[in-house]
Amino acid sequence: MARSLLITRISELVTNALRDSDAIAAISPDNSAAAGGPGGFATLSNAALVIEGDRVAWTGPASRAPAADAVVDAGGRTVLPGFVDSHAHLVFAGERGAEFAARMAGSPYAAGGIRSTVAATRAAPDGVLRGGLRRLAAEMLGQGTTTFECKSGYGLTVRDEARSVALAAEVTPEVTYLGAHVVPAEMSAADYVSLVCGEMLDACAQHSRWVDVFCERGAFSADEARAVLSAGISRGLRPRVHANQLGYGPGVSVAVEMGAASADHCTFVSDADVDALASSGTVATLLPGAEFGTRQPYPDARRLLSAGVTVALATDCNPGSSYTSSMPFCIALAVRDMRMTTSEAVWSATAGGAAALRRSDVGWLGPGARADLIVLDAPSHAYLAYRPGVPLIQAVYQSGRRASLALE
Repeated sequence: MARSLLITRISELVTNALRDSDAIAAISPDNSAAAGGPGGFATLSNAALVIEGDRVAWTGPASRAPAADAVVDAGGRTVLPGFVDSHAHLVFAGERGAEFAARMAGSPYAAGGIRSTVAATRAAPDGVLRGGLRRLAAEMLGQGTTTFECKSGYGLTVRDEARSVALAAEVTPEVTYLGAHVVPAEMSAADYVSLVCGEMLDACAQHSRWVDVFCERGAFSADEARAVLSAGISRGLRPRVHANQLGYGPGVSVAVEMGAASADHCTFVSDADVDALASSGTVATLLPGAEFGTRQPYPDARRLLSAGVTVALATDCNPGSSYTSSMPFCIALAVRDMRMTTSEAVWSATAGGAAALRRSDVGWLGPGARADLIVLDAPSHAYLAYRPGVPLIQAVYQSGRRASLALE
């Protein structure tokens, strides 16, 4: 039988749980009736939590906590689900600091900078790419991210896209094939789309769960995006779309039409786009780090939320437009610049990310959930935005085990 761990004296336990897990435990001692997935934002005060193996076994008032094999005193800190980062580009070589400095000095952002990263990535040996990937994954974990998605897209050849997804699969099951990032300079758009839908897909499908396309002016048209997503779907991959980042366009409508799990960016959306998202199962994944790094307008999260759209927050960690691995930073930006409440932002960075990845085991803390959680050195979740830039992550548990953090 798995050893149990009680974490007690929690000032605020963010559960995002569908039901009162303590009440469920009272009528279902084995907790099986409480297993499910994340619900709306929910908290318990003066709480405790029990972990058995890699799962949460019980949550409720600290005064009613059951006995366990080991006890951790949270000391009045906050506990919340591990962050779920559903959009990141971590397999690359090189850096683009000069490009960032130029943008901050007034140069406009354009997606063409991706090609400089492509050149560096193609030239890099596997060891360099693996080292950079693992460094960024460790950064994420140290800042509370326990589940993350990772895309290819900086190789743009069969060989380099295949090794990118294979490397990503070493660190996460949420691997996205993004051969359709941009058209490489040496090929025509038509020839490259054929490659992405054919030989390149054949080489990448075995290591991928998702297929993505940058449906944007200067990248791929609506018809090209449909072709890429259809090819991926035919190989068992699930679709997601880079949509409406640089201007109004067809990305969101294509995402909804194709049943994509998420439309990512959603910076420039029409009323029709908002209505389409609200009436679909497609999550709007907002990436405020990209707006911070490009000085574009921030997405209007309040407009989307008011319409009933499911919203996720993610870092978009990449070397060009959003070189941050910090979900706490993105939460602070969402609260300050996207008109989200602190509870909405935290939900979107946990349960929202789980929805964007179609995961029911993460993003919440209740009986049956995977025991991925953060101990925050603060009395409430609001401190993630209230104290921006301050390292508040005191401990991270992943699958029930306390992680060794580079930041400790």
